[in-house]
Amino acid sequence: MSKTKAISLTQYLIEQQREAELIPSQLRLLIEVVARACKRIAISVNKGALGDVLGTAGTENVQGEVQKKLDVIANEVLIEANEWGGHLAGMASEEMDDIYAVPNRYPQGEYLLLFDPLDGSSNIDVNVSIGTIFSVLKHTDGHAVDASSFLQAGSKQVAAGYCVYGPQTTLVLTVGKGVVMFTLDREQGSWVLTQDKVKIPEDTKEFAINMSNMRHWAPPVKRYIDENLAGKEGPRGKDFNMRWVASMVADVHRILTRGGVFLYPWDKREPDKPGKLRLLYEANPMSFLVEQAGGASTNGIQRILDIEPIKLHERVAVILGSKNEVERVTAYHRDPVA
Repeated sequence: MSKTKAISLTQYLIEQQREAELIPSQLRLLIEVVARACKRIAISVNKGALGDVLGTAGTENVQGEVQKKLDVIANEVLIEANEWGGHLAGMASEEMDDIYAVPNRYPQGEYLLLFDPLDGSSNIDVNVSIGTIFSVLKHTDGHAVDASSFLQAGSKQVAAGYCVYGPQTTLVLTVGKGVVMFTLDREQGSWVLTQDKVKIPEDTKEFAINMSNMRHWAPPVKRYIDENLAGKEGPRGKDFNMRWVASMVADVHRILTRGGVFLYPWDKREPDKPGKLRLLYEANPMSFLVEQAGGASTNGIQRILDIEPIKLHERVAVILGSKNEVERVTAYHRDPVA
């Protein structure tokens, strides 16, 4: 990755609009509004116990997961920031049962926003990095927005990104022309471009997976991890390190920064479900970013971005990161006896 001169998010987006003609004005406005909402969420995250935002909200989301207070706060911040600007037709969130159509009292835009308002909720109370993931689609079906409007393959995304709330607050973005990173300058209150042309190395010696589920894995996943664990004496001929943050944003950010492979595969605990992560709110935007940075992302069988979703809260297995490692794991799934 190469460092660039310090320019703001707004300047970057305007240059993309003016010079590259890559993004229309409505899309630029949408990204700026999402970025401002992430700044507000970052403030709540940073306050922690001082802001009475830790602990559970006493409610469950559509997946039956207990919601944290910050899950609810982040969801409300993103809706309130985006509903009135005229750039959206509707929103969908991991934390909402159904879509949120922009109220008729506001102008209707041509884009759809999907988001996981606070990824890695289990880490909130222990002060470990968490984040917001977002995806942008065009509303192209010609009728009033409904759930079916959002059921587009990930390859149709026009923008995607995430904000990681860690030691630094970092916004990572793609508009289909590579990946860039912005760091929040808290003193100035602005996003400053700190990395451009982000590239994931094709090879790696680092993998991320929840090893406690090993006994539930399918044979191709167990084979891959066993080979890595065998180290220099094994078939891979090199030693691997394992990392696992239990926050997809944090794990993917590490991969975008220095390479690696992330696996959240299908396992036997819930055999009727294809995976744990949500296709529309997590897998698609992260896969778009990873591919734009030269990596790869599959569900073990096919490219994530080629999957045609059939429901809002569809789940999927995810293998993403350094290209050669993803291709190896995918090959083991396609031909498990090879």
